[in-house]
Amino acid sequence: MVPPIFDEARQRHMSDATTIPDAELPLAGVRVIEFCHMIAGPTVGLVLGDLGADVIKIEPAPDGDKTRQIVGGGSGFFTIMNRNKRSVMLDLKSAEGKQAAFDLVKSADVLVENFRPGSVDKMGFGADAMMALNPRLIYTSVKGFLTGPYDDRAALDEVVQMMTGLAYMTGPPGRPLRAGSSVVDIMCGTFAAVAIMGALRRRDKTGKGARVNSGLFETSALLVAQHMMQKAITGKTPSPMPAREPAWGIYDVFQTKDEPLFVGVVTDTQWDQFCAGFGLKDLSADERVNSNSKRCAERSWLVPALAEVFSKYTRAELIARVAEIGLPYAPINKPEDLFTDEHMVKSGGLLDIRLSDGRMSKVPGLPLEINGKRFRIRRQLPKIGEHTAEVLAELKKQ
Repeated sequence: MVPPIFDEARQRHMSDATTIPDAELPLAGVRVIEFCHMIAGPTVGLVLGDLGADVIKIEPAPDGDKTRQIVGGGSGFFTIMNRNKRSVMLDLKSAEGKQAAFDLVKSADVLVENFRPGSVDKMGFGADAMMALNPRLIYTSVKGFLTGPYDDRAALDEVVQMMTGLAYMTGPPGRPLRAGSSVVDIMCGTFAAVAIMGALRRRDKTGKGARVNSGLFETSALLVAQHMMQKAITGKTPSPMPAREPAWGIYDVFQTKDEPLFVGVVTDTQWDQFCAGFGLKDLSADERVNSNSKRCAERSWLVPALAEVFSKYTRAELIARVAEIGLPYAPINKPEDLFTDEHMVKSGGLLDIRLSDGRMSKVPGLPLEINGKRFRIRRQLPKIGEHTAEVLAELKKQ
C-alpha cells in the first residue's frame, strides 16, 4: 500500500495546530550524546529527542553508523530510530576526534552507548572516565544483561527472547518463534529513557550524575512475567499462545463471507449485549454459557456455533454490528495498512519522514499526548556527519 503523498504546507499547518510547540517540549535544553547503533540504543535517543532533547549522534568516520546499510528485514531500522538527531562524524582513533568527543561529553547532560561489554572502556569512553570528566553526566548503557553472572555476554533481541521463554510462548508447541517486531530492543531503550528522566530529576535535587543500565534480558523477563505468575498461581506451565488455555470464552478470529475478523466477548455484560444484538435468545437463556468461566469450558461447541453465525455476514457488515453493540473487534491487517488507517491519519499519529533517498513516507510518532497534543519531527534523518561543523562550532562558543 502506497503512503499518502507528502504535502509540506498542509503538514506545517497541522503541526502548528496539533503538536507541542518547541518551547513547551519537556526535555528542551537537555543535551544527549549518543554512541549507538542498531535499535535498542538509538531508541533511547529517539524517545529523548522526540521529547525535545538535543540528541547528537556520534558516527564513526568515514562510513557512519553501519545500521544505515542494513538490508532486508533490517532496512527500516535506521529510519525509525534516528529522527530528531544531529549527526557528528568523528574519527575516535585520532587525537583530534577523541578530543572533540570529550568536549561534547563535557557539554552533555546524558551519554548513551550500546556497544559490547568493555568496548567503550577500550575506546576511552567508559563510565568512570566520562563521569570524572563530567560529574553531572547521566551515563547510560543499553546492555544485554544487567550486573550478574551473564553481564559480560553479548546479546540480541532474538537471543533473549529464546532465553526468557518469550519465543516459547509466541510460537506453536515445539516451534519457538521470536515476536514479529524488535519488541525487546524497543522496550529496553524505552525503559532506559524512563530511567534517564528519573536520574535527571534526581540530579535537579542532588547536583550529581548517575550510572544507568538497561538490560535486554531483564526487559524480556518483564514481558513474560504474566506467564511466570500464571505458573506460580496455578502450578501449571502455560502453553504457548497458539495453544493457550483461553482466559475468555469468545476471543477469536472468525471467518466472514469475505475477510476474517477478530471478535472478543470478555465480560458477562458484553455476552448479554452480544446475544441481544444478534438475536441469540437460546444462547442467552442457556445456563451452560451464562458466565465467562462456563463459556471457556464450552468452547468446543460454542465457538463453532458462533462461527456459523458470523459466516453469514461480510466483514463490513459484521464490523457494523459488533461496533454498534460495543464489542472489541479488529480486522486482520498488515503493518503497511497503517499508512492509510483512518485513526492513525486523522489523529496525527503518522509523521512525515524523508527517506535516505529523498522520498517522503510516513512513520508512527511516539504513542503519547500532552494536553491533547502530539510530538513531531523537528529534524529529519541526518546525513552522515551533516551537523559536524555546526556542533563543533557551538563548542568553541561555550
